[in-house]
Amino acid sequence: MNTWSGARNIDGSISVPDFYGKELRWKREAAGLSLERLVEGSFYGKSHLSDIEHGKRRMPMDLARHVDRVLGTDGYFERHCEDVRRARRGPHAAYFERALEAEKHAESIELWSPSILPGLLQTAPYARALVHSAHPSASDEWVEEKVRARLDRARLFEGDRAVPEYWAILHESLLTDAIVPLESMAEQLDRIAELTDRRRIVPQVVSRRSGAYPLMAASIMVMTFPDAPPLIYTEASYSGDTIEDPALVKQYRKAYDRLRAVALSPGASLAMIKAAAEDYRNGKRPDRLE
Repeated sequence: MNTWSGARNIDGSISVPDFYGKELRWKREAAGLSLERLVEGSFYGKSHLSDIEHGKRRMPMDLARHVDRVLGTDGYFERHCEDVRRARRGPHAAYFERALEAEKHAESIELWSPSILPGLLQTAPYARALVHSAHPSASDEWVEEKVRARLDRARLFEGDRAVPEYWAILHESLLTDAIVPLESMAEQLDRIAELTDRRRIVPQVVSRRSGAYPLMAASIMVMTFPDAPPLIYTEASYSGDTIEDPALVKQYRKAYDRLRAVALSPGASLAMIKAAAEDYRNGKRPDRLE
């Protein structure tokens, strides 16, 4: 049976996520099920499913399998998950797609970044330097597409809409070891300070003299949601992975809490960020906490 044939009233010119969502809604209503009934027995809430139906959210694979089983759609929604993922990913790396979608709907985002400033906090010069370093032979057009995509993510902090509680723990070296010209580094740290002053983020700094501390060898993002299980995202230079196993999520969560206890207080961290920005503005490199 061709499951697309049922969506006779769907405009085929709309986006893939919208088309997928409308087909899901059509199948659900044809089966006489409410949102609550369709997600019953899954780990997701009705708002999660509603967002998918409106093309605002990707379909997790386990939820797609659940929907196919309840609606009797013979694996249709599972098979077409990848089409939606590709359409929503844009210029971002394939391995980042799930985290990219998740951060838009997160209730809280807690991040530890020991080697580079987090993507959501980056300015264009900083992002450009990172993209160039990772892909030295890429064209300028390709690099700029990547930079724009990264900056677009930061819209999460703008406007009057509710934003996730965002907590970023950074290593001191990210403030003192500039990877862009001093003036650009001042602008980068000003951006972090500005987001902090606007109460969009909470930064903490782990000093060089902290000794051994949790998660020294990992860069992680912990995301929680009002209508889905928590998710961990870990990343290396050319790969990333999402983790949702409850036991492992719990272990990472505890390690992050211990790391937070090692870091400087938010107030002291902000003062350090602003002082470093001022040093760069004055043409000098910040002193280290040694």
